[in-house]
Amino acid sequence: MLIVTTDNISGKDLETLGLVKGNVVQSKHIGSDIGAGLKSLVGGELGAYTDMMTQARDIATKRMVAEAEALGADAIVGARFMTSSIMQGASEVIAFGTAVRYK
Repeated sequence: MLIVTTDNISGKDLETLGLVKGNVVQSKHIGSDIGAGLKSLVGGELGAYTDMMTQARDIATKRMVAEAEALGADAIVGARFMTSSIMQGASEVIAFGTAVRYK
């Protein structure tokens, strides 16, 4: 499945199928929270949270693709990601875009 951030695909005439999205709320265990808290005192990357967000984006993307495939889409255009903090140590990632079929 081709996923692009642009609103069109060069050389393709597109039929719009509709909005597709995928989301996940991801958290780390208390040990990661404690480690991140200590790391924030000295600065630097919070690796456990970077990994958590990478995994969350992958899950959200797979769920968005599954919705697009169910519609018979060839691609997703205008793909975007949004994140929000649900509570300390937990974030929601939403992937969304427009499912399209090649004409």
